[in-house]
Amino acid sequence: MHLAELNVAHLRAPIDSPEIAEFVALLGPINAVADEAPGFVWRLKESETDPTATVIHDYGDHLLINFSVWESLDALWNYTYRSDHLEVLRRRREWFLRLAEPYMVMWWVPEGHIPSLAEGMRRLELLRAEGPSPRAFTFKDSYSSSEAVSLPAAAEARK
Repeated sequence: MHLAELNVAHLRAPIDSPEIAEFVALLGPINAVADEAPGFVWRLKESETDPTATVIHDYGDHLLINFSVWESLDALWNYTYRSDHLEVLRRRREWFLRLAEPYMVMWWVPEGHIPSLAEGMRRLELLRAEGPSPRAFTFKDSYSSSEAVSLPAAAEARK
C-alpha cells in the first residue's frame, strides 16, 4: 500500500499578487525537494515545464491544492518535517488564511493506484464530516495500511 495525501490552503491574495510572489518563487525548489525525496511516488502537477504552475480546479479561485502519493507515512513525515519544506511550512501564515476545519487528509491506496482529485476532495470531506478513520486521517490520528486493506474503498481501487 502507498499513502495518498491531499492538502488545501486558502491564499490570502490572488496567486499572481505581490503578496504571494515569494511563495510562488519557492514552489519550484520545494517541489524539487519533494520529487527527489526518498519514498516520493507522484504528485499532481498542472505543468511539466513550469514549476510555479498551480493546479487548476473547480474548488474556488483562492484554494491552492497539493496532492501526492508516498511509499509510507514515514516518507511523507520526513519530507514534511525533516527537509527544506519545513521552513516554508513555518511561514504558511504569511501566504494562507488559517482554516477552522481540517485542510489535510491522508489515506492508503494500493501500490500503483493514482487517486483522482475528486477522490481526494471526497476524503477531505469525509474527514471533516466524520473525523479520523482508516479511510481518512491525519498525522495526529494515523492508521496503518493494514487497517485500511479490508475497507471497501481500498478493495475497489485494487480492481
